[in-house]
Amino acid sequence: MGQQYTEISERNIQFINEQKIYFVGTATEDSRVNISPKGMDSFKVLNSNRVIWLNVTGSGNETSAHIQKNDRMTIMFLAFDGSPNILRLYGKAKVIHKNDSEWEKLSTHFELLPGARQIFDLSVDLVQNSCGQSVPFYSYNEDREQLKDWAVKQGQDGIEKFWEKKNQKSLDGLVTNIVEKNT
Repeated sequence: MGQQYTEISERNIQFINEQKIYFVGTATEDSRVNISPKGMDSFKVLNSNRVIWLNVTGSGNETSAHIQKNDRMTIMFLAFDGSPNILRLYGKAKVIHKNDSEWEKLSTHFELLPGARQIFDLSVDLVQNSCGQSVPFYSYNEDREQLKDWAVKQGQDGIEKFWEKKNQKSLDGLVTNIVEKNT
């Protein structure tokens, strides 16, 4: 049975900082559930009840569309080496676009990656650790560079055209506001 807490402990912060991948889950009341893998040193713990993560341009923009309609978010980390552990952070999130007033301050926590499009700010109200004993061992080799390389090749104009074509609506037709809030 998992252990539940109201804040992120120092032990959990250390665990988070050691992970190379995490997963983000969102949905509205009637949309498809979206689970998205993340990496690229894009996650920061600000305090025991607040985390932020930098979202880069991808094939879809489900998380942004969902959070603008329903602010529930779950973030999950898994131990693929060392002691078994699954850590979930539950809470209420908001999406920060480049033209939002909070962008300037929050973006200083990251090395801004090519194609950066949003920061998600999660107010954590529940933390859960569970055993993770069924999670297999995997070895980390290195980060993939293809997405960064693609974004650099596109340039800002190309990224904005991609947003217009591919990132304005979710799979369920929900609006993301990517163009209006970032250009």
